[in-house]
Amino acid sequence: MSYSDQIWLGQDAAAFERFKEEVGRVTNPADWPLASEIAQNVPIYEATAIARADRKEVMAEWATLFLSGPGVLVIKGALPADVVDEATEVFDRIIAAEKASGAGAGDHFAKPGANDRVWNALEKHCIAAPENFVRYYAADGLAMASEAWLGRGYQMTAQVNRVNPGGAAQVPHRDYHLGFMTAEDAARFPAHVHGLSPLLTLQGAVAHADMPVETGPTMLLPYSQSHFEGYMNYRRHDYQAYFADHYVQMPLEKGDAVFFNPALMHGAGSNLTKNLQRMANLIQVGSAFGRSIEAVNRSRMVKTIYPLLGGMEGAARANVIASSAEGYAYPTNLDTDLPVGGLAPLTQAQILENALADGVSPADFNALIDAADARRAP
Repeated sequence: MSYSDQIWLGQDAAAFERFKEEVGRVTNPADWPLASEIAQNVPIYEATAIARADRKEVMAEWATLFLSGPGVLVIKGALPADVVDEATEVFDRIIAAEKASGAGAGDHFAKPGANDRVWNALEKHCIAAPENFVRYYAADGLAMASEAWLGRGYQMTAQVNRVNPGGAAQVPHRDYHLGFMTAEDAARFPAHVHGLSPLLTLQGAVAHADMPVETGPTMLLPYSQSHFEGYMNYRRHDYQAYFADHYVQMPLEKGDAVFFNPALMHGAGSNLTKNLQRMANLIQVGSAFGRSIEAVNRSRMVKTIYPLLGGMEGAARANVIASSAEGYAYPTNLDTDLPVGGLAPLTQAQILENALADGVSPADFNALIDAADARRAP
């Protein structure tokens, strides 16, 4: 096998048999001694019991669980019900105000209209109800799960999702980073980055109402984070069909929290009820290491070099763009910088490449960059 075969992943049909073996494991309660029970292969923890346990022991167990165990856990009673109820009222007001203003929040993996989204719910919650925000994020379970997987200095974000009666399920998927790309884009990242991506974020959700299975709590495939080629393969029909036949759904009560490795195949379920709204505060925690060492004004850079790039072509021009323009769509303001024809907004590099292809004048290009910066601004 050449180095190229080891570094550049493709959609290998033989990987599916290994995938079935990996997700076919059965969770042994003895492996997770701090869990109160195992349900559908998922360890369940009681917040009150965790509060009495040694913090480092809890985090060590959870880190192992996320990495090589089932990949998902539930914390019962992670937040007090009264704190959740007050936060729900805040989120309901935000949803109503944003709808009244004409803003429509889309979704990455569900049809528009299936749900109501609040992007950047973390900041909006903080500003609208700081006292409730403080009580909400004081919850130790949220902090321990985040620190167990990412260490100190993690970056908290949150997006509220309210799935209305009749709301259809999401397409089963892996999550941010590589999960938000097409298979073709993911294939451009070397194999070791496929191993790195799950270590950069943690997914979670806090139930803001009781969630019996008929309301469509998150569909989960325990152990699927272990499949190394998952970012390349999860979209394939055989993987999707296997997920449909084997996923589990954990009924949750108000104030419960679920956390899972972002490489775990998952998706919001269908709300089959006629009168129950399912609201969850979706938590995505980022590693402190997901940042460059210097703050660089890339907009000023690309405006300066744009007139020079028209005379370049091929690899030389691409190399300059890679060294100057912002080549990633995130972080951004998802209220105003919406995905375009895919899972992510246009990057600054893509805007630059499109402008060069279209022969846009320097003045008009500067206006495009200013408009893009305005969309991304918080």
